[in-house]
Amino acid sequence: MNRRLETLQIGLIASPHATSGSDRYYFNLVRALRAADVGARGVVLGDASDVEDGATDIASFAPEGSRALRRWSGLRKTIRRLFSETDLVVSHLAPHAFPVLDIIRSKPLVEHFHGPWALEGRFAHLPAGRIALRLVQERAVYGRAERIVVLSRSFGDVLEREYRVPPAKIRVIPGGVDLARFNVPESRRDARAELGLSQQRPIVFCVRRLEPTKGLDRLIDAMALVAARVPDALLVLAGNGTLREALGERVRALGIERNVAFAGKVDDRRLALSYRAADLSVVPSVAWEGFGLVCLESLAAGTPATVTPVGGLPEAVADLEPALVFASAATADIAAGLTEALLGTRPLPQADACLAYARRFSWERIARRVGEVYREVA
Repeated sequence: MNRRLETLQIGLIASPHATSGSDRYYFNLVRALRAADVGARGVVLGDASDVEDGATDIASFAPEGSRALRRWSGLRKTIRRLFSETDLVVSHLAPHAFPVLDIIRSKPLVEHFHGPWALEGRFAHLPAGRIALRLVQERAVYGRAERIVVLSRSFGDVLEREYRVPPAKIRVIPGGVDLARFNVPESRRDARAELGLSQQRPIVFCVRRLEPTKGLDRLIDAMALVAARVPDALLVLAGNGTLREALGERVRALGIERNVAFAGKVDDRRLALSYRAADLSVVPSVAWEGFGLVCLESLAAGTPATVTPVGGLPEAVADLEPALVFASAATADIAAGLTEALLGTRPLPQADACLAYARRFSWERIARRVGEVYREVA
């Protein structure tokens, strides 16, 4: 029998209430690893008290919003204090591993790749100097890591192509889903009643950070086309971000205020109910989508998840039903996919099939696979 492996998990902000997929992944993995006989001590930015639930061991190295010098200093001090107790260092964010590469050089390093930090900066039109600095940090960390875990083959290709990571270092393991949390007992009718939603209208649910790479402008434009064919269709859009005002203006300009509702940030209870209440969910991303954990959340609630063919999104749902993947991320194809789904001319899996598929991605199973990668190098 393998002895218990002790890991030090360097994360971003670990919170069960975080809307970021990488934050949710980090928290749930740290919690689930214990069942795989892997100890996981977390080191994060921000207030760690929010995640101390008896199943996690999280230490904060600096307050959220701290300047770089304080973050780096706090991280180095915290890693030094905990380093002797670990067999393996695990990083979930290259810029948080970069400042401690010298401290951890005597222990193996595994990186969880959640996205191309530098390339995302190009998409956001950051200054060239900042992008170059990001690249330096990422390449240093990825070069030092003995294994890199990616959520999809698509992100594995990004590592090979953009960062020249040898394929032998890469391990593809999808994300997981908290089945107990999202498979709520309420029926669709009961969920709609609790949320104050119509029992008659066809509802599409989308939860995203309201940011440029998420394709929400195209989704809203698509809803104008959907409404022409399905006048009662309603898109419930949950989440906050820099595009909130611009998206609201777009809805008003298109005259589809009746067809789009902004729900803002939703708590855990409302998120699960929102998935259950919808006829289907949609992930309309246009760039850098590693896997789409929200797809699994929707499926665990028994609700089909439709996606654009971007990044790892098709890998999350195509094995369940290929028709869940739109022809492209163009507005017209998003609109066509949603319209066909709502009119019943595009095949969608039933609730029991969605849940059965989601069970393949339980955190218990995913944590065991991740633990096997850790043991390769520890």
